[in-house]
Amino acid sequence: MSGASRASRPVSDAGRDDTVLPFAVKALDIRGRVVRLGPSVDHILTRHAYPEAIARVVGEACALTVLLGSSLKGKGRFQLQTKSDGPLEMLVVDFDAPDRLRAFARFDTARLAAACAAGRASGAALLGTGHLALTIDPGGDLSRYQGVVSLDGRGLEAAAHQYFRQSEQIPTLMRLAVAQRVTGRGASWRAGGLMVQFLPVSPERQRQPEFDPGDAPTGTLREAFVEDEAWVEARTLAATTQDHELIDPMLSSERLLYRLFHERGVEVFEAHEVRDACRCSRQGIEAMLRRFTPQERRDMIGGDGKIGVTCEFCSAHREFDPAQFEAEPVSK
Repeated sequence: MSGASRASRPVSDAGRDDTVLPFAVKALDIRGRVVRLGPSVDHILTRHAYPEAIARVVGEACALTVLLGSSLKGKGRFQLQTKSDGPLEMLVVDFDAPDRLRAFARFDTARLAAACAAGRASGAALLGTGHLALTIDPGGDLSRYQGVVSLDGRGLEAAAHQYFRQSEQIPTLMRLAVAQRVTGRGASWRAGGLMVQFLPVSPERQRQPEFDPGDAPTGTLREAFVEDEAWVEARTLAATTQDHELIDPMLSSERLLYRLFHERGVEVFEAHEVRDACRCSRQGIEAMLRRFTPQERRDMIGGDGKIGVTCEFCSAHREFDPAQFEAEPVSK
């Protein structure tokens, strides 16, 4: 589906789904965000009728993408993409700032069934070995940035930690959770995430080790941060977050943060909405079709004499009359 973008609106987070809530704990020099996804992620997952095991990984990826992409201010695009040798061969999630989310996955049905039968249906097992790419496109004349980390039998949460150690060199803790909630009105998907980052401002906490790490693994240079007492306390507290706390519709993000950091004093900022929205459009697909040669377009014609195109993200199907392209030049 398509539609004009609208500005993200501040919202009251209490009892609200599809929100991102930024926060800070100044006493510990940490900042972070909590994301709660309800109808948006449920629409994405049910639209494609993904098997449960695949839906869980896609839901995690959506929560992770919103946690990272919501740092873009007002415009820009953040994309998470995996390509691996597991049953879940490819996963793509887009976040268009300030609030639009979309996602799709490609998987091998036979290999997925075999993995589930053998009890190997965790996110890490379904992804297998490959890579995770995180791309930031700030828009305008600014350059794109991409960070890539390996998927060597680890899930998305572990891969995200590796990304921040390797590419950003910022001590970071991530928690992701996905589940189906069953009520008298049926089942619906929910996803949630917590990101906590250590961003010290005092000179003492910004100190660097006075040695050359030599051949030590990437990220060793910043190990002094990891052992700072404030960061040890912050990550210990954040790590106590339970899955059910991230997806419980009766527990607001403010209340969760109070549970974690009330002794240190936590400050929350305005929450913003997230929505399920695709950027595809009839005009965009027409422009794409014009870039093909006449023969290539003829090869696309179906039995009804039309060219049919289905968006992988939102499953919207659009049909085009081949005759409308006959008098148009092929774009180079």
